[in-house]
Amino acid sequence: MAGHEFPERADRRQVADSPVDPLAAADPRHPCDPAFQHGVVVGFDGSTSSERALAYAIGMARRSGSGLIIVHVANRLPTTVWAGCEPPVFVDVPDHRTEVLGLELACADHLSEVPWILVERGGDICHELEEVGREYAADAIVVGSTHGLVSRLFGSVAGRLARRAQRPVVVIP
Repeated sequence: MAGHEFPERADRRQVADSPVDPLAAADPRHPCDPAFQHGVVVGFDGSTSSERALAYAIGMARRSGSGLIIVHVANRLPTTVWAGCEPPVFVDVPDHRTEVLGLELACADHLSEVPWILVERGGDICHELEEVGREYAADAIVVGSTHGLVSRLFGSVAGRLARRAQRPVVVIP
């Protein structure tokens, strides 16, 4: 018998993985990597303003000697919701845009300066950015500013995040 083996129960779950807290077992998210604790969270969707925010966040993480947590909040609402045909319900479908962004980021030379990870979430952008910031005990959240009709009607992501966040929010024009 080589290595460390754990006995298996009849239901094929390993004894070492049995949760102590039943509420912890209900949370499907994995614990965050401790190497990125107190890092810099940046919202990124591939737009020009998010690229500027990413560039600023890279410098901020490099200067502070911390990791960079790049967050892409996927749009998981079906197009029929936007047309008014269905009530808004989030669906758990893969967002291929995150895969494309991940490949672009992996090939980017400027990201070689700092350790980074890409986190995909689905839901409200402000809530998810703050949630990732809380999970990683981030020192700051960096976002790009938005301009246009949608931000005037519903409020910009940066403005809503600045009012709601429990940590500094840096808005890059």
